[in-house]
Amino acid sequence: MTREEFRELAKREIIILDGATGTNLIAAGMPIGCCPEQWILEHPQIMLDLQNEYVKAGTKILLAPTFTANRIKLAEYGLENDLEDMNRRLVAISKEAAGDQAYVAGDLTMTGQQLYPMGNLQFEELVDIYKEQVRVLADAGVDLFIVETMMSLQETRAAVLAIKEETELPVMVSMTYESDGRTLYGSDPATATVVLQSLGADAVGMNCSTGPEQMVEPVRQVVDVAYIPVLAKPNAGLPELIDANTVYRTTPEEFAKVGAVLVDEGATILGGCCGTTPAHIRALAEAVKGKQPFQEKTERRRLLASERKTVEIKLDGSFFVVGERINPTGKKKLQAELREGSLDLVRKMAREQEENGAAILDINMGMNGIDEKQMMLETIYEVTGTVDCPLCIDSSHVDIIEAALRIYPGRALINSISLEKEKFEKLLPIARKYGAMFILLPLSDEGIPKTVEEKRQIVRTIMDAALAIGMKKEDIVVDGLVATVGANANAALECFDTIHYCKKELGLATICGLSNISFGLPGRQYVNTAFLTMAIAQGLTMAIANPSQELLMNAAYASDMLLHKEESDIRYIHRMNRLEQKEEPKEAAKTGEAKSDVHPVFEAVLQGSKGSILAKVDEALANGEKPADIIDKHLIAAINEVGVLFDKQIYFLPQLISSAQTMEKAITYLEPMLQKDDGEEPKATLVIATVEGDIHDIGKNLVVLMLKNYGYHVIDLGKDVAADIIVETAMRENAAVIGLSALMTTTMMRMKDVVELVKEKGCKSKVIIGGAAITQSFADEIGADGYSKDAADCVKLVEHLLEA
Repeated sequence: MTREEFRELAKREIIILDGATGTNLIAAGMPIGCCPEQWILEHPQIMLDLQNEYVKAGTKILLAPTFTANRIKLAEYGLENDLEDMNRRLVAISKEAAGDQAYVAGDLTMTGQQLYPMGNLQFEELVDIYKEQVRVLADAGVDLFIVETMMSLQETRAAVLAIKEETELPVMVSMTYESDGRTLYGSDPATATVVLQSLGADAVGMNCSTGPEQMVEPVRQVVDVAYIPVLAKPNAGLPELIDANTVYRTTPEEFAKVGAVLVDEGATILGGCCGTTPAHIRALAEAVKGKQPFQEKTERRRLLASERKTVEIKLDGSFFVVGERINPTGKKKLQAELREGSLDLVRKMAREQEENGAAILDINMGMNGIDEKQMMLETIYEVTGTVDCPLCIDSSHVDIIEAALRIYPGRALINSISLEKEKFEKLLPIARKYGAMFILLPLSDEGIPKTVEEKRQIVRTIMDAALAIGMKKEDIVVDGLVATVGANANAALECFDTIHYCKKELGLATICGLSNISFGLPGRQYVNTAFLTMAIAQGLTMAIANPSQELLMNAAYASDMLLHKEESDIRYIHRMNRLEQKEEPKEAAKTGEAKSDVHPVFEAVLQGSKGSILAKVDEALANGEKPADIIDKHLIAAINEVGVLFDKQIYFLPQLISSAQTMEKAITYLEPMLQKDDGEEPKATLVIATVEGDIHDIGKNLVVLMLKNYGYHVIDLGKDVAADIIVETAMRENAAVIGLSALMTTTMMRMKDVVELVKEKGCKSKVIIGGAAITQSFADEIGADGYSKDAADCVKLVEHLLEA
């Protein structure tokens, strides 16, 4: 199947996928804890019968049961060397079931390992791991691919790149969202859609985690920004415990009724996830028969995205500032830190620019004495984990721009592509491949254009070349190429002409660097501000500037308001109110009333500054603070505040992990001093494990890290741990609490096994549970002593139970 054939299929009909595999195989006798792929190959007729029933029910695309047949997952069972043989045989089962009635999709999912910098797995390693499976699946004859049940947008990008670099087959992508409407890593549906469709996905959507009713709103969010078909694969409701069995209550009729609503909201590829059966798919196919299939949108939007936020650029919308500060040119302190390998100042600049109103951050690492490419990559990792703003990748080297785009977990803006042969020929295909927008710089190998018409011609040439390779006008932002008014009296007028021409005649967004206009003049801020307000009136879309310059920023907000742009009055008032709040501490400082209560150690943990935390701790020790006080008053206080920010969705998993790792580093450093100075015994002992049959441990590992940071003696038993081992360890170690984690609905009942064994053995430990599919009601049903929704909540729960 070609990509075009897939698109035409989506335009002809609502595409029906299959339903659940795992829950149906368990019902057919597959034991918990085995390798699903191996069990299927040992019982091929059961899988064949199930998929035959799906095809009879109306399935148009069958998912081959290769879900966890990648090298990392298979290694959990010692089967990594059988990867090729297993994937081939699994595809053969699905191809037999499909016959000439359905297509077969090779199915990829998460590896269960965290990517750098939160984990140790490098991005390129992960791409290679996916490529290995992709090559086998493509050779085995799959018609297309699906990447599903993904929690990490970056891991999803790796899978999509692997597929696109190894084959030309279509790829559908499906994320899974928590009850708060975001992935575990903080991506919302619209942002994930922007990133993945720009990268070349042929369909995008969601599966698992929720029932069909709860999927309606996130589907709306996807449809709003998608110009490719939208996919929805809900569970048959949320799992419930009935007579010691995990049950999905949503009937085929109820499932199909809401499935029709999902189509009305714009989803055109539908199937079922956990708990669904051929009966659910049959009812769904019948309910959506005759409904409107995919209709391609002709209008595109200018959307940039980080991993957690989307920014829309409109020709007549709000004016945006691209923060220029993360650039070592002329900044001796930043240069010195970069040479030392420190990114503390970079993080500080990123936070300050976001706080001061920058919508996008420019990242430039061009300087002598460092490995510019490596520093660019490390900076992207740090800034991405620090702020939510999308990034603008700024370098004069093509290879550095490509390396940065490859690992950036969002949709970036390239700064810039000119008509210079090296950049023009190489960077346009790179921008297309990674789905980036780009700044069109009207320069050629002959240098700066000598006339306005020459500048226009360069703009048209680059634009036409971009359109010819499949890019859109909405992917382009033209640099006005500001000259110095001191040397060219028409500099501002020529820039205004470019802005007007691009907006009115070509329909292109525009940008400029403000500071050039005033070079060599006194009172530069006044020239810059006057130029900016006039440029905004001419239609300037964005400017690269320092957002800490209040005169400039305030003038930009006021200009938007005077031009009656949408919600500009509210934005202006909010900015003025925020500035007043910032002025109050300054006034207090002048009168001697201000007193900063933010300790450097507290601040380092709050900001996840792993590189500087030990220096801050040493400073506190040198000032006479005791190790125990540093932990109790600053480290624990900071991680508590991080937990509050996480609860409020101001922080997400990357920031939470970064802060926890920063705290861990400080505590590890202080622990020997604690033992020597205070001789304190550790807090209560806790036993933590992922239950038998479940090999997912991302959430569990974070819980372990957080509890250790709070001083508890934590025994981490790992993943896929049998109930008897958990309870025996708890009794032997006199553990106060047993913590259980499960990601899969199919392994939830192993938690009940542990609870029952605790009672049977007379174990005194309290049992707490958590995981993606776990709820308070499930905890109540199985008799657990508590439920926590995340790592920060788990700390509070443990403290509460131990105080009771």
